[in-house]
Amino acid sequence: MDLQLLGRVLAMRRTLRAREHWTRSELEAHQQAAELRLRAFAYERSPFYRRFHAGLFDRPLAELPVLTKATLMENFDELVTDRAVRLADVEAHLASMTGDGRFRARYRVVSTSGTTGMRGIFLSDPVEWATVIASYNRAQEWAGVVASPVRRMRLAVVSTTTAWHQSARVGASVRNPFVRTLRVNATDPLPSVVVRLNEFQPHSLVAYASMHRLLAEEQLAGRLRIAPQAVMSASEVLTNETRRLVEAAWAKLPFNVYAATEPAGIASECDRHAGLHLYEDLVISEVVDEANRPVPAGEFGAKVLVTVLFSRTQPLIRYELSDSVRPSDVHCPCGRPFRLLDGIQGRREDVLELPARGGGTVRVHPLIFHDVLDRVAAGEWQVVQEGPALRLLVAGPSPDFDGAAAVAAIRQGVETLGANLSEVVWQEVAAIPRTVAGKAPLVRADRGAFIGRAQGGAGS
Repeated sequence: MDLQLLGRVLAMRRTLRAREHWTRSELEAHQQAAELRLRAFAYERSPFYRRFHAGLFDRPLAELPVLTKATLMENFDELVTDRAVRLADVEAHLASMTGDGRFRARYRVVSTSGTTGMRGIFLSDPVEWATVIASYNRAQEWAGVVASPVRRMRLAVVSTTTAWHQSARVGASVRNPFVRTLRVNATDPLPSVVVRLNEFQPHSLVAYASMHRLLAEEQLAGRLRIAPQAVMSASEVLTNETRRLVEAAWAKLPFNVYAATEPAGIASECDRHAGLHLYEDLVISEVVDEANRPVPAGEFGAKVLVTVLFSRTQPLIRYELSDSVRPSDVHCPCGRPFRLLDGIQGRREDVLELPARGGGTVRVHPLIFHDVLDRVAAGEWQVVQEGPALRLLVAGPSPDFDGAAAVAAIRQGVETLGANLSEVVWQEVAAIPRTVAGKAPLVRADRGAFIGRAQGGAGS
């Protein structure tokens, strides 16, 4: 990490720590002032926002239109506030980017993987990037892992080394004398991952939830032999079964982190594990239904609208994330002023739409599959929709795994919702398919496909 960036990150962390002692009224006053500054900046420098919010400049945030990824990318050149930035040039930079390379020697560029149907591209100037890093460092600090000149830290991240992914960009930026970092691609062979972690012996282990499940099983089997002070899960749904395995492997509860490419850190758990504290001093998060109406505490929303209070290069005001989260009205005993989330159940794209008896469709959330598969010895799994049928992919099932019983339970649960399934089969595979960013989604829809017979494994 260059010294200027390091100085900015350390200064921002001091600022964030002070905010954690605010009262609720102090936090809300900060949000209101920061929102007004963001909007004033956007209206002055972004032709898109002057048009998008025309006639609404003085209206409350909740009355502004929702910004989708499609709208952002279609209007990229007019939305960004640096009038010299053009999408074509940014894409060319991404195509050849390595390490911590910067666009126009100033902007760090990250991209979403496009698994929701469209790739999003996002720029950060040096001040914004320091805030991004500080937001992730906040999660580490809440987990009890703090680096300093007298306390060096070894951080292992098992996710992706793809250059345009945010976690890889952060990793390329944070190298400094106080933090040794090992980055491992989640798509690497598991024995190789285990060897590298054993050699590195991390103080903090950060990984996708699906990787934590595999690594915990390796630890329990004696092949992985590490003793991290903190285990942190990000980017995928952390199930109760994975929490149980992590605790069994390392005698520690994992810390859940909610983040996204666009706003960076959104929420994370503190050591009380009472829920995920929203980073409300950095991001205003509105949990809403399909019609963009706020949902009450205790109910899952259909999406989250984020207003990133520190965004300037590419202002994000009521930007839509297709995440289903549940706000809580519980107050954490830690005393921080931030509201909590007590549940994250994945993205809108994770919800399968199956044909319904009598016509129409039935929406099936992946939690129904968790309820079945997290209680059986299935190992790693993925449910694939193929037209009106489901295929259960299972990697590493234990000898007592009963595929026929799992399939029957899935069919019963889905049909109870009114779905009309043509077939359900299960198939043993060497490994669950991962995305280019190394994620292993628990459900996947190949709509329009036909299931046929299970190949290369057991069927039902």
